[in-house]
Amino acid sequence: MAQLWGGRFTKETDQLVYNFNASISFDQKFYRQDIRGSIAHVTMLSSVGVLTAEERDTIIDGLNSILHDIETGTIEITSEYEDIHSFVEANLIDRIGDVGKKLHTGRSRNDQVALDMKLYTRDEILEIKQLVKDLMETLHQIMKDHIDTFMPGFTHLQKAQPVTLAHHVGAYMEMFKRDYDRLCDIYDRMNYCPLGSGALAGTTYPLDREQTASLLDFYGATLNSMDSVSDRDYVIELLSALSTVMMHLSRFSEEIIIWNSNEYQFISIDDGFSTGSSIMPQKKNPDIAELVRGKTGRVYGALTSILTTMKGIPLAYNKDMQEDKELTFDAIDTVKGCISLFNGMMKTMTFHKPNMEASAKNGFTNATDAADYLVNHGVPFRDAHGIVGQLVLLCIEKNISLDDLSLAEYQEICPVFHEDIYEAISMETCVEKRNTIGAPGHAAMEKVLKINEDYLASLK
Repeated sequence: MAQLWGGRFTKETDQLVYNFNASISFDQKFYRQDIRGSIAHVTMLSSVGVLTAEERDTIIDGLNSILHDIETGTIEITSEYEDIHSFVEANLIDRIGDVGKKLHTGRSRNDQVALDMKLYTRDEILEIKQLVKDLMETLHQIMKDHIDTFMPGFTHLQKAQPVTLAHHVGAYMEMFKRDYDRLCDIYDRMNYCPLGSGALAGTTYPLDREQTASLLDFYGATLNSMDSVSDRDYVIELLSALSTVMMHLSRFSEEIIIWNSNEYQFISIDDGFSTGSSIMPQKKNPDIAELVRGKTGRVYGALTSILTTMKGIPLAYNKDMQEDKELTFDAIDTVKGCISLFNGMMKTMTFHKPNMEASAKNGFTNATDAADYLVNHGVPFRDAHGIVGQLVLLCIEKNISLDDLSLAEYQEICPVFHEDIYEAISMETCVEKRNTIGAPGHAAMEKVLKINEDYLASLK
């Protein structure tokens, strides 16, 4: 059992206890971050005179050789070590001798693991941000291509008013813009270095914590050593943000599933992002969208778990906090996979414009515009509402749309209607009249596309 403690113990830890306590099976993900943090730490120790330049260089060379051997498969991280920290330190001592024992001077596993988790989370945020950006670029292109593709807008899953595919996709674009901005916000708030906080009360060594923070690209050092080793707010914030990302992906997936159904036929999902049935040869299932929808609960579970873990922990570090890792790692991997697959599905999807427009017409989405037509001809809105309701009933009886009623049928119910009613309720007119910013009209959407283009260009 390779571990970093044991001097005051008179016998070996029970194997079951050791296995229960060990974290090497999952915190081995930290090997890059652990070695990077150690290199920054010894660099700082040398600059303040705790280590000699020769000791510093020997330790750094040893750490870099461990990193190289891990990444080339020359050495394997195994369960004989309690955690990634003991693995790195034990291997370092094996390689360079007693000078390797100076690596841990002026730090504790508490601030070391706090650093590793922050470095890992920070790296993952950058990757997730890029995936969200890639998805937004795909949605932006769909919006540009379908600024005049008419479709029904819905409330209560009932056809409501005509919009465009660009406008509908644009709603998700706004959601993912907020997601991206949340990730940026979390990055900025978490980006302070805990290393040098010790177990909970700092250290008597003359550490230069600001130098360590700078070497690791943090904005600065954390300001309270007790908070530094026990803070997992950034994990909670990230899992909350990722839960929101998944909620947005799930909502969109639900619509993709509906649009892909035989009843709607708004879209066709590319064969590369569909699966078949083992018994029904005609089936082509939207499994990616369904799995994204299903995996949302998995990410929610990680958030609930860490909130529950942290709610009863007194200051400062407690072993409970080891539970912050496995579910967080799983949630991050799940979200990255879901965003990437969803983006691929959207990129290769075919949109059936005639079916979308026909659905908008046949769903009486222009009924409000027919009422507005009457209002513009002096009919009180409440009366206009009732008149158009009668027209809709007539259409339902005849199994036709408002566009298909004859002028005589219009005038039989209300003589105010004239020939220009057909122009007033056409899909083009219904959409184009709505040109306030945020509406689906072509001019309004052009402005939004320019804003989105500038936004995407500004992202790092």
